[in-house]
Amino acid sequence: MGVMCVFITDRTPGNAEANLAESSEFLSNADDKKTPRFTDFEGKTSFGMSIFNLGNAIMGSGILGLAYAMANTGIVLFIILLTAVAGLSSYSIHLLLKSSGVVGIRAYEQLGYRAFGTPGKMAAGIAITLQNIGAMSSYLYIVKYEFPLVIQAFLKVDNPSGEWYLNGNYLVVIVSCSVILPLALMKQLGYLGYTSGFSLSCMVFFLIATAYTVPILAFAFVCHPEVLSFTGLESQMSHMQHISNISIGVMYIMYLLAALFGYLTFIDKVEAELLHTYSRIDPYDTLILCVRLAVLTAVTLTVPIVLFPVRRAIQQLFFPNKTFWWPRHIAIAVTLLTIINLLVIFAPNILGIFGVIGATSAPCLIFIFPAVFYIRIVPKEEEPMRSAPKILAACFAFLGVLFMVMSLGFIIIDWTSGTSKGSSGH
Repeated sequence: MGVMCVFITDRTPGNAEANLAESSEFLSNADDKKTPRFTDFEGKTSFGMSIFNLGNAIMGSGILGLAYAMANTGIVLFIILLTAVAGLSSYSIHLLLKSSGVVGIRAYEQLGYRAFGTPGKMAAGIAITLQNIGAMSSYLYIVKYEFPLVIQAFLKVDNPSGEWYLNGNYLVVIVSCSVILPLALMKQLGYLGYTSGFSLSCMVFFLIATAYTVPILAFAFVCHPEVLSFTGLESQMSHMQHISNISIGVMYIMYLLAALFGYLTFIDKVEAELLHTYSRIDPYDTLILCVRLAVLTAVTLTVPIVLFPVRRAIQQLFFPNKTFWWPRHIAIAVTLLTIINLLVIFAPNILGIFGVIGATSAPCLIFIFPAVFYIRIVPKEEEPMRSAPKILAACFAFLGVLFMVMSLGFIIIDWTSGTSKGSSGH
């Protein structure tokens, strides 16, 4: 499941600077309320950078499990489900952008406040925080368990004897401090457009290399996706929807290709984590090692992107009227990374809990909240409660409830049957 990163924030004089500084939002409350403009930080992000940031937010560690999903559903059903998810995600973004444009707010939490008061704001902020902490934890779990294996394979160390550089706990702390934290301390999200572009290029290399190994291992090729949203470009609502649709389309193709390449290579032998399946063939193959390193790079560079909305939510919940202050900006990032590192190092079974959190928070952020915010915020004079758009939004919210119940049901069945892998992903 992708990370919900559509934000938004009130442009009141008291907190304008803080809102721009945290700038993981995209709506500018222009003087003319009829022509709202969407921006990450007042036009400093180009069209391409906006797509990079959005695409990087959409892309998650779940891409490594898509071939396994296709093996369980079959190619046709997988493509149908994938297309449906992409379409629903695009509609979800439409609902959020429409609600944002009506009231001129740009923080997801503030949309909740405008729709339902403090309870709505708290619900949105908590859901974003829990969902994205779970996603960041899943990324760092990959670093913890994959990075030592990659180093071991590159150095051709068959029997490790406790070397510190092969200890996943040390490596995840080193990566967090040397790569993730400096990027997370950026004042504005748009500055991460370059790293987002590099992260996506690493996943493109993953696809290309995967396709290259298909004929070597004896089969053919084709595709897989899923999505959500945030961007940073000064533009109107229709322009923002265009950016979102492009990002969704690009990730759709990447996801489909990743699933199809992996599935057609191994058919029923594919494992839940695709790289493990390839490594089983030849753990020292240079191409496969480079692919694993590229995936590690991609998920590492996604963590700062996912951290921004969590910090935004904390800012909105606890410091809503405060201007930007570097010590607070830094302290929140350091605290979040410390908590996540402690979870990854000392609570390896916590992913099972995050699976439950994801099963509840993700449907809320993707389906339920956008729909109910839309119903509450869009004036009845503009769209009556029995109008087609609001009826469709109500059905969308109900679909989110069904997804939540189904997801929780599957998790409970896994737990009771003892087949749960305790996995979680973005």
